[in-house]
Amino acid sequence: MDEADRSDSDGEEKIPVGISSCLLGEEVRYNGGHKLDRYIRQVLGQYFKFIPVCPEVAIGLGVPRPPIRLVGDPDAPRAVDVTDPDRDVTEDLAAHGRRMAGELSGISAYLFKSRSPSCGMERVKVYGDKGAPAGKGQGIYAREIMRANPLLPVEEEGRLNDPLLRDNFLLRVHVYDRWRRMIARGVTPGALVEFHSRNKFLILAHDQQRYRRLGRIVANAGGGDIEAVAADYISLLMEALRKPASRRNQANALMHLAGYFKKLLDSGDRQELADSIEAYRRGERPLLVPLTLLRHHLRRHPDAYVEAQRYLEPFPRELGGIDR
Repeated sequence: MDEADRSDSDGEEKIPVGISSCLLGEEVRYNGGHKLDRYIRQVLGQYFKFIPVCPEVAIGLGVPRPPIRLVGDPDAPRAVDVTDPDRDVTEDLAAHGRRMAGELSGISAYLFKSRSPSCGMERVKVYGDKGAPAGKGQGIYAREIMRANPLLPVEEEGRLNDPLLRDNFLLRVHVYDRWRRMIARGVTPGALVEFHSRNKFLILAHDQQRYRRLGRIVANAGGGDIEAVAADYISLLMEALRKPASRRNQANALMHLAGYFKKLLDSGDRQELADSIEAYRRGERPLLVPLTLLRHHLRRHPDAYVEAQRYLEPFPRELGGIDR
């Protein structure tokens, strides 16, 4: 973690993240096993402070135990014992989710176990009355956590194998954690302006329309209830970042950054940078290529505003990243 991040974190080097216990190797699954994810524990664990939860154990289901599954309406499924369908633990899991949503109000993200009837974020099998698959739903516990914290970055371990989804999750976690810490210090119009200024190109690379709307919110930050303004801002910001950035939007952000060097570079360097960005836009080069050129020119021609941009390194490189 770089020094800027250490400062943003008020000395705390790890981001608090809720997680399904089995992903850390805890033997809490119905069969007495675990689902250790080494990337999560060994790589993310260097930067995340995990708060493990197994809702099934927490509500009194033993280890080992008969498995549970979702049944009924995929939009409102019930969680029942596979061996005894009359044993319904839906409300117990939901109540625990609501309780933990309050207790974990200080986390900056949540990592769920995929396909779990309690913790699955999405695409969990739901069965009909006769035992045939009836559709896909959400885990009962996970649904309550997400419902209570709609802005919270959430992900499943299986989706972290997709580099685009993983990078997007990591980006959102770091943005949200910095926001949460800023709010804890006390939000002011000046703090909001600074936060937005450092994230401008990151937002531009994801959603140009919301980028403009966020700019208007910040421009009027001093004219109203700053807490209400901040709530509107973070809601729109997390909405903007939820979808991975397209090559077209990334190229647009890169061209805006390149503009800061327009008068400092000779014609050959300007053309090389422009060609690099265009090659990335066409899918012929990874993002790393134009970013490396930008960083090279930034070292030769320091610019405090450009150096402060989170876009250049939204999260530590050690966490991975297909392009960074």
